[in-house]
Amino acid sequence: MIEMPENKWSNWGDNNQELLSKIPEKPGVYMMHASMKILFIGGSQNMKKSITETLEKKCVTKATRIRFREENNFDEIKNKLIVEYKKRHEGNIPQCMN
Repeated sequence: MIEMPENKWSNWGDNNQELLSKIPEKPGVYMMHASMKILFIGGSQNMKKSITETLEKKCVTKATRIRFREENNFDEIKNKLIVEYKKRHEGNIPQCMN
């Protein structure tokens, strides 16, 4: 199990079974990218389950790296992350969130 101080992101990890096995079944937020482009920003009551399900979506299957952080108020943090992303990308959201 990866121990993280509260509100601290994990390192970006390779999208593989080893990383997926370390994602906690706890509330939190997560991001996925490929070629340094954020594909998806998500949050849920159970990060492990949500990340696994999200990776089954066609657009997200190309995600090469994932990072996550435990967060009880995951919806609020996810929304803030999306707002920040849109400010840096001309109002667009990550391509796999359309």
